[in-house]
Amino acid sequence: MTWNVWWRFGPWRERREAILSVLRDLRPDLVGLQEVWGRGEDNLAGWLAGELGMHWTWAPSDTPGRWHRRLGDSAFDVGDAVLSRWPVAEHATLRLPAAGGADDGHTVLYARVEAPGQPVPLFTTHLNSAPHESAVRCAQVGALAGFVASHRAGTPFPPVLTGDCNAVPDSDEMRLLGGHRTAPPVPGQVLLDAWLYADPAAPSSTWDPANPYVARTFEPAARIDYVHVGAPGPDGLGRVLRVFRAGDAPVEGVWPSDHAAVVADLADGPAAPPP
Repeated sequence: MTWNVWWRFGPWRERREAILSVLRDLRPDLVGLQEVWGRGEDNLAGWLAGELGMHWTWAPSDTPGRWHRRLGDSAFDVGDAVLSRWPVAEHATLRLPAAGGADDGHTVLYARVEAPGQPVPLFTTHLNSAPHESAVRCAQVGALAGFVASHRAGTPFPPVLTGDCNAVPDSDEMRLLGGHRTAPPVPGQVLLDAWLYADPAAPSSTWDPANPYVARTFEPAARIDYVHVGAPGPDGLGRVLRVFRAGDAPVEGVWPSDHAAVVADLADGPAAPPP
């Protein structure tokens, strides 16, 4: 699952409870979160993990100034996090480039999860947001693709990349990440957009003006949040079984975030032999 949880904007206390409610209902095994807030031991990801009985790790931005100015509060960090049903054996962070655009200290966070059967290399990221910063996002995709390649080895399970990419599926940066419509930054590495397996009739926009937080921006609907998965392992290990949108409605009158989440079910074993 991937979800941008909108830092401490809006009614964040009520939204925090709504986010927890959605996660309790879905019971995801692995979650990549963006715009997580934290200050010392007071951390949204840590609180969620405690309430859900999960493991967690996070990577704060080293340049949170713009976030602080937007909220008028410099007391809290902002960053990305991973929640996991199973222990996190190792983790690492890469600072993404921002030349030519706003520098918000975006990163890609890696967590090697000790899932039953085989480790899962999970990554989560958040790319620059301005519509005109496609070139910046392309550079960020190149950096994170190399980071994925350097941490994916040692397990038959394909790498799983989650994140708010702030880019639509046919953009240059998303075509780079997928690799099958243009040359990928890492030769031979294809990270497949899990939404290609979605029901074509299912609502796909994760930035949706049906959400009042989005409506006030006057921006069009778009799918900008993703789960990407590497080529399946032996006998279809890690293949996409189902993908859908979640967190896309109010919980007891409160919208959990300005983004909808994306959930993908991945196979944890071999495919059944053909009849």
